Amino acid sequence: MTYPNSICLGEILFDCLADQPEKTLNQVDSWTTYPGGAPANVACGLVKLGTSAALISSVGKDAEGKRLVQLLEEIGVDSSGIQEHSYAPTRKVYVLRSKTGERKFAGFGKLPTTEFADTHLKAELLPESLFLNGDFLILGTLGLAYPETRQTIYQALDFADQHHLQIMVDVNWRPSFWPNPDDAKALIYSLLKRVDFVKLSLEEAEWLFDSTDPSVITYRLDSVEGILVTAGSQGCAYYLSENEGKVPAFSVNVVDTTGSGDGFVAGFIHQLRQYGVRRLQQPEVAKQIVTYASAVGSLTATKLGAITAQPTAKEVETFLESNLG
Repeated sequence: MTYPNSICLGEILFDCLADQPEKTLNQVDSWTTYPGGAPANVACGLVKLGTSAALISSVGKDAEGKRLVQLLEEIGVDSSGIQEHSYAPTRKVYVLRSKTGERKFAGFGKLPTTEFADTHLKAELLPESLFLNGDFLILGTLGLAYPETRQTIYQALDFADQHHLQIMVDVNWRPSFWPNPDDAKALIYSLLKRVDFVKLSLEEAEWLFDSTDPSVITYRLDSVEGILVTAGSQGCAYYLSENEGKVPAFSVNVVDTTGSGDGFVAGFIHQLRQYGVRRLQQPEVAKQIVTYASAVGSLTATKLGAITAQPTAKEVETFLESNLG
């Protein structure tokens, strides 16, 4: 049996992107569906770059759920951790977009956020075997909003600790996913105290820590190996194994930013696997890893859809050669 190098845990869903930019929810005439969900995006992005990955998630016993699992298997993501819920449907997220590719979440259709399969991820069905020979566990924070999935996250953290996996969290703050958004800050902060690497947007950093300085956030959390603060066109600031720096954004023709941050995470983890965490102590390696991650995120923004837009390792290599010389 082969074991994945990286385990991603969290939602897999369909993003329904508005076909008409600059329209409100009621004005949109048609939608195009794309497979997504941040942890699913990261898992697929890793495999496309050449790092084996598994996804732990829950889908509905419906056509949408079957399509998503089939997609994972076609890409090469280990789907043995996918649970199928008997009555809760696979989630759909409606996304509005601007002419510049920026997106805005517009809800979940007629169902409340608590009624989807990803809110019912069961801890007792979590396959510990996936953790036996893994190196990384990658999480979002949306599952913390739902008690059943929250307990499964805590169980996964325990497995990761027992089997010595490095843990990375992308905060990915989305208030619309939370039945009680006021609960989010304390739960997210508590989670971040248990992990090794954290990626935040500028807004998330300000919201959680009243600071966008990665070194300040590292000091506040005390136990983390590294902090990455991404800022879109402003680039990425980082503090990794006491190496501090900033990587400017690449100039690309942005079509759709959905999944760009997930592409960044996939690129970061892929490079960590290539170099090894200890080499983050070398300033030039830390910068190179963040630069590579930024390239993956940038390329993901040049096409529609999160998973369909993800680059291969060869495409990233060519992009870096043409942009860095």
